[in-house]
Amino acid sequence: MTRHQLIALAGGCCLALMLAGCESDLSTKSTFPESNRGVVYQTGDAPDDTIFGKGGIFGGDEKDLQDGGGSGGGLGVNAYLWRASLDTISFMPLSSADPFGGVIITDWYSTPESPNERFKVTVYILDRRLRADGIRVTAFKQNLDTANQWIAVPLAPKVTTDLENAVLAKARQLRVAREGN
Repeated sequence: MTRHQLIALAGGCCLALMLAGCESDLSTKSTFPESNRGVVYQTGDAPDDTIFGKGGIFGGDEKDLQDGGGSGGGLGVNAYLWRASLDTISFMPLSSADPFGGVIITDWYSTPESPNERFKVTVYILDRRLRADGIRVTAFKQNLDTANQWIAVPLAPKVTTDLENAVLAKARQLRVAREGN
């Protein structure tokens, strides 16, 4: 099955389960309180016990958002690490980027100077806070052999460490720039 067919099947199952839980007699009186019907809350004035109160629908508090740890704009990871990761590997084509799961995957990239070797990088953002252990990078390298086949080549651990340090340095710069404004 394709990905779209699986999503459609899962959605259909969820809908069927929701409909199965509905009452068959729709003429009964509603159990929802009449007093709150039609009330529209503005940002910041919703009661704390609703999904739009206190931390909002994504959770977190004002300090989290200021630290870049909140979800600001729907991110499930640290906003500074996310932006710095994208900026650091911007020279490589992106294959996938998931801001909720905190995973960025590049496609294979070859430099014009070395067309017989290519690299691929995966960045994992592991925390909502700006921390040195909040990011992990894995990198892969392949060389083209004489039969035009790509062969995996071990990559020095220093390469991933250097990439992690570059992302962290950029994230710190972004945070300092934001705090300066």
